This record gives sequence, C-alpha cells and structure tokens, in this order.
Amino acid sequence: MAKLSLVYQRFTSCSGCQLMLLNCEQELAALAELVDLNAFAMASSRPDPGGALDIALIEGAVSRPEELEELLSLRQRARILVAVGACALTGGVNVLAGRDRSLQCSRVYGPSAQGRLTFPPQPIAHFVKVDFEIAGCPPEKNDYVRVLGAVLRGGLPQLPEYAVCMECRVRENLCLLLERRQACLGPVTRAGCAARCPSVGVPCEGCRGLAAEANRAEGFRLLLELGLSEREVRARMERFTGDIHENR
Repeated sequence: MAKLSLVYQRFTSCSGCQLMLLNCEQELAALAELVDLNAFAMASSRPDPGGALDIALIEGAVSRPEELEELLSLRQRARILVAVGACALTGGVNVLAGRDRSLQCSRVYGPSAQGRLTFPPQPIAHFVKVDFEIAGCPPEKNDYVRVLGAVLRGGLPQLPEYAVCMECRVRENLCLLLERRQACLGPVTRAGCAARCPSVGVPCEGCRGLAAEANRAEGFRLLLELGLSEREVRARMERFTGDIHENR
C-alpha cells in the first residue's frame, strides 16, 4: 500500500487539534508506516518539499492574508482537504473578541502590531472547498484514525450526524438539561465525542457544532426556561457556529 502524502497546517488557533493527533500514542507507530509527512510543524522539522498531496489537514481559522495564501496553495495541491476542529469549521472561540481586529492586535502585540494585516477570523470553507470535516474543540483521537484509515482505502468515513443526547442515552446518563436543570447543548450538538463532558457532569458546550437537522428554536426555548436571558442563550448557542458577533 502506497503511503499517504500529508500536510498538517495550522492557522489562527491554539494547536490543540494537532496535539490531539499526536496523542494517538497506540496508533502512531502504525500511522508512521502508512503516512508520509510532507509538513507537520508540531511533529517534524522537515521542510515542505512541495508537490501534490493526498490529504491536507487544516487547523484554525483564517485571519491573515498569508494564511489565506497558504490555504489556497494547499487546496491546489491536495486531493482531499480536511477542516479540523471548531476554529477551522466555524471560526471557533476566535470570533468571541469581536470584529475590531486592530484593537485586539494592539492589546496583544503592543506597538509591534502596527502594519500587521488581519481580518475577522473565518472558517476555511469561506475560501475553499472542504472535502471533509473533523469536528470538536479539540477533535476526538478516533476521528483522526477513522479519516486516515478511510483515505488509505480510497474513501471517507461516515461520522455521526445525530445529537450528543443519543450518546448520553446509550451511556445511561442523567439528562443534565431536563433532570439536572443545567444549560446543556447536547440536544443540538453533533455527536461523536461519546458524550465526554455530560458523562462527568459537565454540560455540553456545543464544540462539535450543530447536529444535522438540529432544532435550534426548541433548544433556545429550553434554555430560556432555565432562567437564562435571551442574550446569554444566544451567546451559548452561537459560540461554536461562527456567527456570535452578528448578534451582539
């Protein structure tokens, strides 16, 4: 079996998604035999030799011209381009600071921020065709293994599209929303995490994005019934959908 030529590129993000791939300790040795890393800064100092790619993994939102240029280049080179994590899919937590990028840059970088070109963080699908999405903040380790294994065999995997609530029921968890009266977003959030947070009593924050056919209106109503304000409910439900700043 021919090795997969792979690039893992990070844009505006925290590197947590890349780290989660490296956390696949039991699978790394086998993956190393099947994947040729053209570039993956967290794993190798090898410079990218260029040329065609089987797959490009992209972590992070796009917020700078140089990131956009690199994204367009990778889209041209890669047979399959995969958006990894909430920032790449929706902008993620990067959008929470609002649209005034000059103010944010000056706060972070001080005087050296002058002349830096930046724009509001956006998901990579705003600029290029995305062939597959790996959701989460960060994604699950098994998602990486499924995707790379499927690509090696000439296809893409079928990841869950139902809600986290389904996984809670499978694990026989108490419902944090209805039974514990906590602000849980499990009913509208895409599954695949095995209800990781609700299973330890932590309400779902929705980091995997919306489930297919999610009933946002009903989710909104249920959260209002808990006594949250409309502003707080909107902020919670839109934190990982990329449009929170539109409703502030």
